[in-house]
Amino acid sequence: MLFFVDRLPLYLEGAYYTLVITLGGCALAFVLAMIVGVIGSTDNPVGRVVANVYVEFFRGVAALVLMFWLFYGLPNVTPYQLAPVFAAILALGLNVGAYGAENVRGAIKAVPKAQYEATVALNLRWFQRMRLVILPQAWAQMLPTFGNLVIELMKGSAVVALIAISDLTFVARQQSSASGQTLAAFASALVMYFVIAQTLQLGVRVLERRANRKLGRLPARGRSPRPPRSPRSPRSPKVRAVGGVR
Repeated sequence: MLFFVDRLPLYLEGAYYTLVITLGGCALAFVLAMIVGVIGSTDNPVGRVVANVYVEFFRGVAALVLMFWLFYGLPNVTPYQLAPVFAAILALGLNVGAYGAENVRGAIKAVPKAQYEATVALNLRWFQRMRLVILPQAWAQMLPTFGNLVIELMKGSAVVALIAISDLTFVARQQSSASGQTLAAFASALVMYFVIAQTLQLGVRVLERRANRKLGRLPARGRSPRPPRSPRSPRSPKVRAVGGVR
């Protein structure tokens, strides 16, 4: 415990870089996933081919190899040198975005066909169909998988230490070498990773509840669901009195 408290500023600095790379990678992956996933769900054959090429290529390339190529290999073929943090965000975003694109495409395809037919009957344009009817329903189905991808991206950010970024893993390795306390150094990093993961997961769960509430799958905030009514016993039919006798 004292080991972690004494070196807390160093671990907080490492957590800052881990969080920046995670949030940046998630933002890039989300944008790519939505664009490619929507294109892949259309009837346009050219769009589907482009989406499939992106998905298959970046799912088949390891994020670490892509990161090394962007940081070390790109300057050898172009006059540009990417910053380490930007290269890490780009590599992780491209990699996770490919998985997210399949999640988006599957969620859109899972929307009942009757919903599509209703939008056609209402004479809505394609953009209106997606924005007003299809995506709001698909969004609630995407979020659980997106939550898993966010955590996977955060854990994948541990490899950025190999391109000289002072993230949590880099700090843990430094402190392990400097103090010789390997267990304490990496246990401290484990605690920080766990806290970041739980915070991100909590945010995704809040979005899930909000999406389900808008679709009517959860009661409105502040209102408790009514308990089901007990079935009433059948009443015996009333017989009118005829001639004063019942």
